[in-house]
Amino acid sequence: MARVRIKVNPGARHESIEVMGDGTIKVGVTAPAVEGKANDAVCELLAKRLSLRKSDVKIVAGKTSKLKQMELPLSLEEIYRRLNRPPESRVVK
Repeated sequence: MARVRIKVNPGARHESIEVMGDGTIKVGVTAPAVEGKANDAVCELLAKRLSLRKSDVKIVAGKTSKLKQMELPLSLEEIYRRLNRPPESRVVK
């Protein structure tokens, strides 16, 4: 079980995941930040990219903030491996 820092960009033109140099995962979703739609989209996108069930992806802090902490049932190394990039990489599509 790992906790990761997520920076969300709601209302983006397209969905994207970018691993920042400090290990923060920047997630762009097309859903607006209204009534939890962006949070749901972030959970769905991460679950899809990490081959997890949506119920395995939990927001543990920052539900109303662009900066969130999420808990995933993987190690940090496995998360970055599944994103096909090491933590110091750039864009993952």
